[in-house]
Amino acid sequence: MKRTAPWISIGIVAAIVGLLTVFMALLYNWQQAASVAEKEQLQRRVEADAKAFADQFNREIQGTFFNFQVDPVRVENGDASEIAERFDYWKKNSAYADLIKEMIAFTGDHEPRRFDETTQSFVSITADETVERLRKQLASEPRTGPIMGGGYTLAVPLHAAEEKLQKIVIRRKVEATEIPMDLPKPNGHIVVFLNESVIREKMLPDLAAKHFPNGDFNVGVTDRGGQTIYGTMPIGETNDAKEPLFDLTPDQLIWIANRQAMPRTVTEGDSHMVLDQRIESRTITQGDAAKVEAGQTFTVQMKETGTNRRTTVFNGDPRADSPWQLGVQHSAGSIDAFIQNELNRNLAIGFGIYLLLLGGIISIVYSSLRAKAFAQRQIDFVSSVSHEFRTPLAVIYSAGENLADGVARDGDQVSKYGNLIKGEGKKLSSMVEQILEFAGARSGNRKYNLADGDVSAAVEKALIDSEQLLKVGGFEVESDLSKSLPSTSIDRDAIETAVRNLIQNAVKYSNGSRWLRVSTMNGNGSIKIVVEDGGIGILPADRKKIFEPFYRAKDVVDAQIHGNGLGLSLVKEIVEAHRGKVSVESKKGNGSRFVIDLPQS
Repeated sequence: MKRTAPWISIGIVAAIVGLLTVFMALLYNWQQAASVAEKEQLQRRVEADAKAFADQFNREIQGTFFNFQVDPVRVENGDASEIAERFDYWKKNSAYADLIKEMIAFTGDHEPRRFDETTQSFVSITADETVERLRKQLASEPRTGPIMGGGYTLAVPLHAAEEKLQKIVIRRKVEATEIPMDLPKPNGHIVVFLNESVIREKMLPDLAAKHFPNGDFNVGVTDRGGQTIYGTMPIGETNDAKEPLFDLTPDQLIWIANRQAMPRTVTEGDSHMVLDQRIESRTITQGDAAKVEAGQTFTVQMKETGTNRRTTVFNGDPRADSPWQLGVQHSAGSIDAFIQNELNRNLAIGFGIYLLLLGGIISIVYSSLRAKAFAQRQIDFVSSVSHEFRTPLAVIYSAGENLADGVARDGDQVSKYGNLIKGEGKKLSSMVEQILEFAGARSGNRKYNLADGDVSAAVEKALIDSEQLLKVGGFEVESDLSKSLPSTSIDRDAIETAVRNLIQNAVKYSNGSRWLRVSTMNGNGSIKIVVEDGGIGILPADRKKIFEPFYRAKDVVDAQIHGNGLGLSLVKEIVEAHRGKVSVESKKGNGSRFVIDLPQS
C-alpha cells in the first residue's frame, strides 16, 4: 500500500483551516451588514408603532375636543340640548365612555354652569378656587391654549356663526419666533375635565399592550416637568422613539373624520351637527405681510347642514406645547445596545463553531498521529518480541539437539544442558507472563486481590526472585526495607511483579555500573518503594513517555538493547490499580530513581 506523502496531508489540513477562516471572515461581514439592516428595520418599526400609539391616543382626545364645539349663543342662553346631543353621540362612539368626568360652560358674563348628564341641562355651581383659576386663565391675554391642567383639562373655544366656512387656524412657534395672526376672540368655552384614572389605568395600558405587546420595548409617558404619568421609563436622549401626546394639530384632524368622532351623516333635526370635513388647503402665508418661511397656517373647511357656520381657533405649537410626551425604549437599554448584543451573541456562536471545527480538525490530526505512532510501536513490539523469543528458542533448540544426538553423554554435560534449557525456558515464561499481564490490565479483565499486606515483605520477595539475575549481572545490591511500615491494602503478587520489572530494567539498562538500591519508607500519608540504579539514565524528553505501552527511547533502540516496551507500562497499571502513582528522577548517564507511592489504608 502506497503511503501518502506527509506534505500532502499537511496541505489538505492547511487548506481546510484556511477555508474555515475565510468563512469566518465572511460570516463576520455578513453579520455586520445584517445587524445594520436589522437596526434600521427595528428603528422604523418602533417609530411607526410609537406614532400609531400617539395617533390613537390623540384621536381619542381630539374626538373629545372637537365634538363639543357648539353654538355659543345657545350655551349662553342656557340651552344644553346640543351639548347633550353631542355627549350622547360621543359616549356611543368613544372607546372610553367614562373618559369625561365633568364639563363646565364659561360664556359671557354668566356664572359658570356645569352640564348635568342626568338631566341633560346646565346647573349653576358655586365658584370655588379651581373655577376662579380657570376663569382667569380663559380670560388672560394671550389666551390660553386648548390643553390645561397638566393634560387633564380641555378648553373648547366657542365661536360665533359665519355664513360660509368653518375654519380651524393654528399659529405655530418656530425657533422661538412667534408669527402674529389675527385670531378671533371666542365667545366662551366648554371646559372638559378628563378622568385621570381612565387615562392612567385604561387608555395608556391598553395602547401599550396593543402597540408593544411582546415586552421588547419599555413604554413611558411623562409630563412637561418630567414627572411619570405612565410606566417607569424616564424620557431622555436614549429613547428609541418619542412622540407628543395631546396633539390637536389639523394634521390629525383628518383622522377624526375617518374615524367618525363626529357624525358623517345627519338625521332630521341635526341642524348643527357636522356632516363632512376634509383638509382643503395648507399654505405658508401670513396675509399681506412679508413671507416668513417658517410660519405655517392651516385652513380646514367643514361643511354642515343648514346655513350656520362656526369658526374654532387655537394657537401654539403642539409639539412644543404638548403637556405629555411618549417615550419608547428597547428593554435592552436601546436598539443600538440590543443590536450590539445580538451581534456579539451571533459572532460568539459563529466563532465557537469555528473553534469547534478547528479543534475537531486538530483532534483528528493529533489522534491520527498518535494512532500512527502507536501502530509503529506495536510493529516494533512484535519485532522486538520475536527477536526476544528467537534467542532463547535457538538456545533451547541447540541444547536439545545436542542431547538428542548424544553429543552430551556424561552427567555433567547433561546437567549443564538441562540447566541451560531451564534458564532459557524461564526467560520465555517471564516474557509470556509479562505480555499476558499487560493484556489483562489493558483489557480490564485483570482482577486484583487486595488485602492487608506488608509492602516490605513483598519487595523482599521480589529481590529474592531476582537474585539469580542480579548475581549473573554481578550487581552490588543494597536494601533498606523498613520493618515498621503500616499495613495497607495491596495485591502482593502484583506489587512483586512491579518491583521485579523495575529491577530487571535496572539490570538491562546498566552502564558499567553494577549497583542497585531498593528501599521502602513511610512518607507523608503514603508508603514509598524506591528503586535506584547507576545505569544509562533517561533523557528529559523521554521521561513522560517511558510509561506508555510499547515506547522505547531512540538511544536505547540505537544501542540495540533488547526489550519490548511493556515493563514500565505494566508498573504504572499496577500502581494506579492500587490508587497510587509512580514517578522517575533521572539524569542522562547518572542512573535513575523510580518511586512508587502507595496510599495508606
